[in-house]
Amino acid sequence: MTSTSQTPRISIIGAGPGGLTTARILQQAGIPVTVYDRDPSPGFRDQGGTLDMQTDTGQKALRAAGLLDEFMAISRPEGQDMRSLAKDGTVLFEHHSPEGETDAPEIDRADLRELLLRSLQPGTVRYGTNLDRTEPRGDGRLELFFRDGTSEMVDLVIGADGAWSKVRPLVSAAEPFHEGVIFVEIQFDNVDAQHPEVAKLVGRGGMFAMEDNKGIVAQRQSGNRIRAYVAFRDGTDWLERRGLELDNASAVRATLLEMFEGWSPELRRLIEECNDLFLSRPLFALPVPPQWTTRAGVTLLGDAAHLMSPVSGLGANTAMLDGADLAQAIIREPDLPSAVTAYEALMFPRAATNAAASHEGLQMMVSDGAPDTDHFALEHQGSK
Repeated sequence: MTSTSQTPRISIIGAGPGGLTTARILQQAGIPVTVYDRDPSPGFRDQGGTLDMQTDTGQKALRAAGLLDEFMAISRPEGQDMRSLAKDGTVLFEHHSPEGETDAPEIDRADLRELLLRSLQPGTVRYGTNLDRTEPRGDGRLELFFRDGTSEMVDLVIGADGAWSKVRPLVSAAEPFHEGVIFVEIQFDNVDAQHPEVAKLVGRGGMFAMEDNKGIVAQRQSGNRIRAYVAFRDGTDWLERRGLELDNASAVRATLLEMFEGWSPELRRLIEECNDLFLSRPLFALPVPPQWTTRAGVTLLGDAAHLMSPVSGLGANTAMLDGADLAQAIIREPDLPSAVTAYEALMFPRAATNAAASHEGLQMMVSDGAPDTDHFALEHQGSK
């Protein structure tokens, strides 16, 4: 960005991978930025499962941020292993990652976030600042008001605040819709010693079994843990209609086992042996394609712009590439309006393609019959 008499004030709402990538690249270029996050601290919430950082998206963003080598040093290339099973336990497809394969190594979300946070200047992220509202000012700037009573005048606000973005209404009336699929998250600790059969079934990377409008997806994490998702078609009120509460682990476990009656003992073991913690994750998405009229002073990235299901593994990867493209446009273009226009011209078509593929993949994966194994084998390889 060409120098001006007054340094522009840039604020990012949301300290996820996309927002932190943007901040890192801007700071490398000497452009000040502040990131606001509603959580009171970095470790306040469980950051979730594992991500594969793909060559042409996530790894490209990490390279632009100067963090690719550090990522490779802590990632898990063996996590690229993948197995597909039929509901009777028959192995339909298996990929063993060869030595040196780095197309899409895995990393826990928490470790990726820590890598990005460590790369930022101290004080960049202001925790415990929950955005309440925004008000435009006549000079083209926006004033951000936070629930703690503070406010900030900015030249550009970047909405990186996820599915239920507070920034998105500034440019778009789009709202997330339920994709008709529920993921119930389950977890295993000390899996090799305490759950050796589960460990063997999942292997070094991931495993999925999808059939009859339901399935189980499992992923190996660091720290000898496995996180898995029990998938099925239902509405967001599935717990209420079944008279269930998540903290009644025995009742939820019994219901899930009933739903998977007739599946192999090996696959049912995932439900039987998991921790007594069940988390309901209804899958939401934004309409495809994402679109709005470019507005000076505000833009979106990641889930705030193009929320998609996790099936393709493209959500975090796309968000990070969004962040890299936006930061590079701000650095390159003569002013912020030009930067936003240039960034959105790149983001819109990519997001449309990736979100459409994610939606199609989810609907095909959770479908009436057994999944098209060749399709998922190609999707797995192609996404790397």
